[in-house]
Amino acid sequence: MVSDPSDARRILGIDPGTAVTGFGVVAREAGGRVRLLECGVIRTSAGQPLARRIRDVYEGIARLIERHRPHAVAVEDVFQGKNVRSALTLGHARGAILLAASLREIPLAEYTAPEVKKAVVGTGRATKDQVAYMVQQQLRLKEPPKPHDAADGVAVALCHCMMGAWPRG
Repeated sequence: MVSDPSDARRILGIDPGTAVTGFGVVAREAGGRVRLLECGVIRTSAGQPLARRIRDVYEGIARLIERHRPHAVAVEDVFQGKNVRSALTLGHARGAILLAASLREIPLAEYTAPEVKKAVVGTGRATKDQVAYMVQQQLRLKEPPKPHDAADGVAVALCHCMMGAWPRG
């Protein structure tokens, strides 16, 4: 999908993962309407060593940044659940994402999953289907972004918008 003109404010939202990283790029049009520019996932190969998978996440995010030139990157924070190993592995993917944005001096924001769900759906305990549906409604899409990881990436970008965090420029 083609990006907005250079004066549009773009946010890259990311739902990190070492197997699947969801992303969404939104832009504010004149008049304040927010529209979706692109969403999707970065998939890594489960058969590859963790270091290679993290590199693939980094390179995928770097390509998105080059393509869309976002004014800010919003990333979902690590969920502190029962599985410490999963949280640590997820932390590696988040590190690659934060590095990609930081090396390009793009402002970063981090939101917990409940914060994203509350901003987009109205409750911090929303299901993935509810999040996808509300993303569809808010952006006036014909159908929800698929897969759920992509919808989650868009939701992170929308959360950043709803928090009044649009960059000025």
